[in-house]
Amino acid sequence: MATFRKVLHLQTQHEGDMIDLTGELKKALGESSLKSGLACVFVPHSTAAIFAIEFEPGLRKDMREALHRLMPKGIEYEHHKTWNDENGHSHIRSSFLGPSMTVPFHEGVPDLGTWQQIVLMELDNGGRERKVVIQVMGS
Repeated sequence: MATFRKVLHLQTQHEGDMIDLTGELKKALGESSLKSGLACVFVPHSTAAIFAIEFEPGLRKDMREALHRLMPKGIEYEHHKTWNDENGHSHIRSSFLGPSMTVPFHEGVPDLGTWQQIVLMELDNGGRERKVVIQVMGS
């Protein structure tokens, strides 16, 4: 089994910002020369997440609002007492959404549904530089 690794450096603009990574995943699969296997898209940060969504404006807004309803920003988190950075909600949201997604691929094409895109979501209080690792394994 062969592997291929690509590291992206991205700049998010604000809390709730989403970046569509689907094109980068497809590009990495092409660069890997692998035909079939698994691709993992991973963000090594505790206040960002990777997941699949239909990348359209209405759902992006719905996702931000759903996270606010489920894990509000304006309440006290124990994390605030430790670090005074007011981003406890960011860590909780990231834990629920997760830092990675594994996607099977065949003939160099990711097995995504018609309306599925892989996204990075910024969950911290502001925009930040983010690293995303795409690790491809297969033959």
